[in-house]
Amino acid sequence: MTRRSETDQAPTGMARLREVALLFLRLGCTAFGGPAAHVGIMEDEIVRRRGWVSREQFLDLLGAVNLIPGPNSTEMAIHIGFLRAGWPGLVAAGCAFILPAAVLVTAMAWVYIEFSGLPHFDGLLYGMKPVVIAIIAQALWRLGRTAMRTRLLALVAVLGAVAGAFGLGTLTVLIGGGLAVGLAAALRQRPAKCLKPVVAMLLVAGCILAIAYGLAPGGSSAGGEFGMGALFLYFLKIGSVLYGTGYVLLAFLQTDLVPAWVTDRQLADAMAVGQVTPGPLFTTATFIGYLKGYHYDHWGLVGGLTGAAVATVAIFLPAFLYVAVSGLIVPRLKKSPVAKAFLEGVTVTALALMVVVTWKLGREAIADVPTAVLALGSLVFLLMWRVNSAWLILGGAAAGLGLVAAGIGP
Repeated sequence: MTRRSETDQAPTGMARLREVALLFLRLGCTAFGGPAAHVGIMEDEIVRRRGWVSREQFLDLLGAVNLIPGPNSTEMAIHIGFLRAGWPGLVAAGCAFILPAAVLVTAMAWVYIEFSGLPHFDGLLYGMKPVVIAIIAQALWRLGRTAMRTRLLALVAVLGAVAGAFGLGTLTVLIGGGLAVGLAAALRQRPAKCLKPVVAMLLVAGCILAIAYGLAPGGSSAGGEFGMGALFLYFLKIGSVLYGTGYVLLAFLQTDLVPAWVTDRQLADAMAVGQVTPGPLFTTATFIGYLKGYHYDHWGLVGGLTGAAVATVAIFLPAFLYVAVSGLIVPRLKKSPVAKAFLEGVTVTALALMVVVTWKLGREAIADVPTAVLALGSLVFLLMWRVNSAWLILGGAAAGLGLVAAGIGP
């Protein structure tokens, strides 16, 4: 429940902008674990602790970001910044959330080149992963109780989870869930009034699927000779059409960049750096941009920094533009019962797919007694004492390092 007293007394103007920037800068430094974990952390900070938006509003944003390409958790940050502090907040929240990861990844890329490799992160990941699973689980529990208000929504969520478990495309499942709930809402209206919203809903769904499955597969190859312009255009195109998780990003990069720009080993190391650092996984582009820029026309460090900046701006720029447009459209869609139902169907299906992803990740992360204790202990701390998730992640990282140093774990 939103704490209205805090919201009513909230600061305005520059004070709101400052608190948005500071919060997302902190989350950018501590939000490990990928998009699902980031959503859980944001729900804890923004809905439960600060009451900036209600849980219903948060769910609306979750449904909206799942319908547009790009990094979902970054788009959530941008949306929330817009709601809290207007257009300046939109820019500040997104930049603050991206910046720490981009800086850290750039530094690690420098280490990678200077010392011909990176240290192993087994201990960090060993301790952090079970904590991240606990954070996602408690967020899904809270959001699911709010989202599944009817039997139809619960049924769509179950069917979405089954479809996701059998490997059906993420966007196909999301659109299917939205259409099912939207059509049910349309059929409850008089026949004369339902035709127009149904046609509009089908057209929107068709356009989204056309963008995802039409432009993305054949329109993103890097090819040709490397240059800063080519680097910018490639990652701009990726950021414009990419739906799905960081693993979808890996598939794109594997197809397009190997061996034209990077080797298999370099790409694997870039993805590992993206996973072990906080913030969005799309900063994998930062790492690749640094590597290519460093060797571009013998520019060295200057070229590396330039390449990192160019790739980062290019891959994240579409997210700001998409959110700016959808942030104006979503409130209007909520005025239509059919459009509102469509968005609710997308939202519950997105939560169901997050459950499937969490289950798969959990089977890998919770593999022995120490990781099970870390996951269960984190869940208890979250539910009973509402400990800040950032502290739990840092504690899990420290515990993982200690366990691996003691010869326990991988």
